[in-house]
Amino acid sequence: MSNAEEGNYTAITEFILIGFGNLHELQLLLFLLFLMIYIVTITGNLLIMLLVLTDQHLHTPMYFFLGNLSCLETCYSSIILPKLLANLVNGQRSISVSGCMAQFYLFGSCVGIETYLLAAMSYDRYLAICRPLHYISIMHGKFCVQLMTGAWIDSLLANGIIVFLMAQLSFCGPNVIDHYFCDFIPVEKLSCSDTSLIELVTFLSTFIFTITPFLLTLTSYVCIIVIILKIPSTKGRQKAFSTCSSHLTVVCIFYGTIIIVYMLPNTPTLRDLNKVFSVFYTVLTPLVNPLIYSLRNKEVHKALRRVCCKVVLSQA
Repeated sequence: MSNAEEGNYTAITEFILIGFGNLHELQLLLFLLFLMIYIVTITGNLLIMLLVLTDQHLHTPMYFFLGNLSCLETCYSSIILPKLLANLVNGQRSISVSGCMAQFYLFGSCVGIETYLLAAMSYDRYLAICRPLHYISIMHGKFCVQLMTGAWIDSLLANGIIVFLMAQLSFCGPNVIDHYFCDFIPVEKLSCSDTSLIELVTFLSTFIFTITPFLLTLTSYVCIIVIILKIPSTKGRQKAFSTCSSHLTVVCIFYGTIIIVYMLPNTPTLRDLNKVFSVFYTVLTPLVNPLIYSLRNKEVHKALRRVCCKVVLSQA
């Protein structure tokens, strides 16, 4: 704590992340569980990134986006889980104000990038199923790179503006965040200054980076489902749906948990439930994504076998 130069209050220099501190008897179990999730998540996503980079058969738009998704999921986990694990193992739940801002900036940027990445992946499946003759001419390498570059730059800039405005807020107590990471709503509620401007900017950002890509994704899949239902043969429908079922599963998990978390009323009764659902999209989604794509994707299986064969032959 340090005395503010102006005003009769004490400026906050750190926050306390309660996390799962109320579950004292489960601290060790939660640590081991989250540690295992972190190891599997990093391993699975790095493996998919390696396969996409090294296997020529996966140098297609669909797997370019999948590689970017795995990169994002690796970032997600590394932003949230190391601090959570440290809190669980040593009980030190403090985080500096600047550290909290940095965590929110990185996390918020990843969320913004992922929403448009999922929209780009759904558009890719839309073209492949509904406009196959135009697929190659539209979804070429340069266009894919432009989509991802735009998503990264826009999200980093938008969240930079939000964090800049957050840095202008005054925090004069209390400093306890009833969460396991620095999310916007619990941090903003601790401010003792006017938050109307940042709330307006955040609302606009939410519309741009959540509602808009969600509607684009939804529109793509409505068109895909309509086309699939028109396919006369059952086998043809199953084949068409199998090409986008993995991505549709990821979309449902991601948006479903986000909608639940941010639409639940902020009451003491539902606060712990909110925390549980937050675990789904911040911790479990990065774990599940590589499993969904690897277990249900024959091309990934073949690429993994080819890489394993190359490794074995190189050591022979």
